[in-house]
Amino acid sequence: MSRIGKAPITIPEGVTVTVENALIKVTGPKGELEQAYDTAIGIEIADNAITFTRSSEHRDYRSKHGLYRALVMNMVEGVTRGYTKELELYGVGFRAASQGQQLTLNLGYSHAIVMELPKEIKLEAETKKGAPPFVKLESHDKQLIGTVAAKIRSLRKPEPYKGKGIRYKGEEIRRKAGKTAAK
Repeated sequence: MSRIGKAPITIPEGVTVTVENALIKVTGPKGELEQAYDTAIGIEIADNAITFTRSSEHRDYRSKHGLYRALVMNMVEGVTRGYTKELELYGVGFRAASQGQQLTLNLGYSHAIVMELPKEIKLEAETKKGAPPFVKLESHDKQLIGTVAAKIRSLRKPEPYKGKGIRYKGEEIRRKAGKTAAK
């Protein structure tokens, strides 16, 4: 039995979970999320808890058992607390600005990069003097916020020699010594 899959999920107050037609919906104070699932995985809601069972010990069903439990747990946590990702920009002349759902980044290219973010994400970008510019993303959907943060980071990944680029807050970049270190 999957250790993750067999753990029940407690439903917090103010959150409703409905299961119908191979679709699970979770609604809470921060929003609503839905996820399709394989009907070979059984989902039961009783006594403010969600439990997951599988129909057989086949390899695919064993892997999906823990997967769907983790996805639903992320959905429940997202509609109650939400998720936050923070990115920092390191580099001379790097800037970040936001206007509504539009993120404008100056990353040392000949042009500014303008991104239109989904409406489910709350955006905050600021450039302060003496501190690296940062971009803060908040959402109730963990998958969406992770995808958007990775897309922003991919515009200028941190390089190992000078450390310039976009990195997650608290991310450690392994620095390499340049050519002059050999002497």
